Amino acid sequence: MPRNRLADETSPYLKQHADNPVDWYPWGEAALQLSRRENKPILLSIGYSACHWCHVMAHESFEDLGIAALMNELFVNIKVDREERPDLDKIYQIAQQMLTHGNGGWPLTMFLTPGQQPFFGGTYFPKQARFGLPAFSELLQRVAQYHREHPAEILAQNAQLQLAFASLEHAAAPGVVLNDAPLREARAALERSFDAQQGGFTPAPKFPHPGSIERCMRHWYATSDGTAPDLHALYMASLTLTRMAEGGIYDQLGGGFARYSVDALWMIPHFEKMLYDNGQLLCEYARAALATGEQLFARVAAETADWMLRDMRAPHGGFFSSLDADSEGHEGRFYAWSRAEIQALLNPAQYAAFAPRYGLDRAENFEGAWHLHTHESLGTVAERCAVPLPAAQALLESSRAALLSARNLRIWPARDEKVLTAWNGLTIKGLAIAARVLRRDDLADAAAAAVDFVRRSLWRDGRLLATAKDGRAHLPAYLDDYAFLADALLELLQTRWRSSDLSFARELIAVLLAQFEDAHGGGFFFTAADHEKLIHRGKSFGDDALPSGNAVAASVLCRLGYLLGEVSYLDAAERTLKAGWPALQQYPQVHMAMLNALEDWLSAPQILIVRGTHGAAEDWSRRLQVRYAPQRMIFAIPDAAELPPVLAEKRARGVTVAYLCEGMTCSAPLTDLESIVRELKLRRSAAPGAASVPAPDGA
Repeated sequence: MPRNRLADETSPYLKQHADNPVDWYPWGEAALQLSRRENKPILLSIGYSACHWCHVMAHESFEDLGIAALMNELFVNIKVDREERPDLDKIYQIAQQMLTHGNGGWPLTMFLTPGQQPFFGGTYFPKQARFGLPAFSELLQRVAQYHREHPAEILAQNAQLQLAFASLEHAAAPGVVLNDAPLREARAALERSFDAQQGGFTPAPKFPHPGSIERCMRHWYATSDGTAPDLHALYMASLTLTRMAEGGIYDQLGGGFARYSVDALWMIPHFEKMLYDNGQLLCEYARAALATGEQLFARVAAETADWMLRDMRAPHGGFFSSLDADSEGHEGRFYAWSRAEIQALLNPAQYAAFAPRYGLDRAENFEGAWHLHTHESLGTVAERCAVPLPAAQALLESSRAALLSARNLRIWPARDEKVLTAWNGLTIKGLAIAARVLRRDDLADAAAAAVDFVRRSLWRDGRLLATAKDGRAHLPAYLDDYAFLADALLELLQTRWRSSDLSFARELIAVLLAQFEDAHGGGFFFTAADHEKLIHRGKSFGDDALPSGNAVAASVLCRLGYLLGEVSYLDAAERTLKAGWPALQQYPQVHMAMLNALEDWLSAPQILIVRGTHGAAEDWSRRLQVRYAPQRMIFAIPDAAELPPVLAEKRARGVTVAYLCEGMTCSAPLTDLESIVRELKLRRSAAPGAASVPAPDGA
């Protein structure tokens, strides 16, 4: 049996396949040369460690000796972790959709020519024929035969595919004048897609879509100082956040969110927990808590941050990637309960409160067991138990703690312990915002430590690396790595000023502009100019599970450009928005992050720079950060900080002072805190009752 070559990789997903009888290669020149030398097609399998159906296909097919023998005979087999190689995943997901006119997903199974050109593909293929799909062994033989017998057809198809890839390129149209029309259309599109009963913006399966939540919040805020504030936009965001927090997509015991819900009620999730979802949702819950004062949102933000620090933080300060959907070979087993298990762990008073709150008095909701979902309101529980609200709350909190302690003794889902730069950027941003809103220094400490880890371990010779595990960092970083990390640094600087973080952000932006910008068409490619040559160098403006790297880059360039007076940053932001303008006009609902960048461009951010002694400046900053204001940045910069000239000239002058800047124009020094509050014209965060949401189960 051949020994495959995955055992020494950093990816836990690749290591999971190291003992397969398949002669796997990682993506690299060794495999590509072998394919060319033997004129053997490539079987490219892309997945990730927390992917349930990736595990299913592995157990069914890649561990089967007969199927492995066919794969080894007919193909050069390459295994790719989509989280480490998003460049390859993006290319071949698009190719699969073009070739099959079907949806993409994981596992992605693509068949390539020795020149890396795809000619057939799909996602999961079963071992035996079912679901309308052929048996994988039969498919392998048919694909290999087609490759041998139809080279001309494959060549012609490849030519058409390259034309299709070329049609995806975006360039700034001449004469574009940026305006707010896409913002208005996106607002209408969100209204049309909104689920008025359960929140969210899609039918089942329901994904969190944090970008849509943020857009609703920002739209409400933009109208909140007028005569007709858009309270329904705030309601759409609030209902979605509330229903998710009540649902099984949220871990009711340990905090943190699963990838998505398979039903319309947010009840039963696909149980994998991804760092990137939680980094983004931490932002939205913290912001919503600030905007509405809703304690549920603050609690969920705190619990999600606690989950990150407790279960996902590495000793070196970075954050791990994901928790698997499966444990003990079954999806969701770690999270499911029998009634008898819960009754054995709780006393009668606890159970009397816990059962109606989380549905134990109803039918099982997950494979003969219960996955916890909030059904009854706290008030209803207190009434049924004939106790005051605080007593009911105490019963529920002690019950949750008891169940969490017991659950921690179970066999855990596997944890993917690679550290991804881009995902850590999203997490650092979420922790920085939550630290300000929740007034928690430990979250700011964690965010700063993660930055330090990235700079120490993933910043090498003036360039970022994409991934690290077990002391080994490698793979050239992508657009998202640079953009998300620079965005995170800008947020962390508002939470805790470190001049080294500003310097790091400027270094990242310099590489972004030099290596990723499309100098002719505007915007940024996903890979650097000196990246490995692939069949397509993509440039995308739309969001998927992650916000668009182009959008985040444009927003950072805009905000950092105004902070530092760097016109070149502002010009690059404008070129990016103009390059994405046709897509933004046509499909604004899938470009939420670009809409935020557009709003940042059309309405210059309000920047408040506070100078003084370390403690005094931070005290002013905390007192000024009590309102939700998405286009306001407040920086508390100590007297002794080393700064670029444009900031250094804003000195403290012996007392604590603030400078209020709009666009490129800044005020004279302001020395009275109350006058600054009046100057800011702080908008109301929410009208009374504006964000009220129906209680769970109609209570």
